[in-house]
Amino acid sequence: MIATINNFQIDLSKPIDISIPITNSEANPIAWYIEKPVIEPVRFGEWVGKVSSGMSSTNFNTISYNPHGHGTHTECLGHITRDFYSINQSLKQFFFMAELISVALEEKDGDFIISKEKIVKALNHDRPEAIVIRTLPNETSKLSRKYSHTNPPYLDEDAARFIRESGIQHLLIDLPSVDKEKDEGKLLAHKAFWNVTDVNNLNSDARLEATITELIFVPDTVADGSYLLNLQIASFENDASPSKPVLYAVENTKTEL
Repeated sequence: MIATINNFQIDLSKPIDISIPITNSEANPIAWYIEKPVIEPVRFGEWVGKVSSGMSSTNFNTISYNPHGHGTHTECLGHITRDFYSINQSLKQFFFMAELISVALEEKDGDFIISKEKIVKALNHDRPEAIVIRTLPNETSKLSRKYSHTNPPYLDEDAARFIRESGIQHLLIDLPSVDKEKDEGKLLAHKAFWNVTDVNNLNSDARLEATITELIFVPDTVADGSYLLNLQIASFENDASPSKPVLYAVENTKTEL
């Protein structure tokens, strides 16, 4: 199916899923010191909610999962505020023009970071609604990496501020967090992107509709450039939800006069 959106031609039959699936195996990525997800059938006494058990006509599983630590997830500023804000209430539109960029990590004070300079260069004056950041090297081990206590790379505060000041509303990244793993609760990149200056009494110019999506994976076969982003979430009244961001390649259909 071909659609034309804002003078761009989109082939909706060729989605590019950049989410990481959730599994209860050791293949699942894990961050923030928790165990792997649990997916198991409901049990009532000897009865097991699993067709292969011979006791049930349906498979009837319960899932124990943490969106921040177990896979691709989208969060709103309620992730860092005293007052409750829900991703389900913050994200009300689901299609955005996005720019996919690949960024090499830089070393700073013993850490590996994504710098403002690399973001500025990669965007090259573009100001999309969403930015998708693929960090280099882009190893497939990101799909199952155990991040706890490893000090993963993160987004420099100046880079996050630049993204906000560029008017970009949705930030997607292939790391477990935009911030340093152990930063004494400073959360500098989160605060800079959402423009949160006081987590206890939210400032009036904080970005309530802006989102951060973490733990994506973009294969090397997907080229940098412009895409239509479909940012799908589950309807959780929570600061974050498991999510399924999907990209569609775009072709400019404008006619030059």
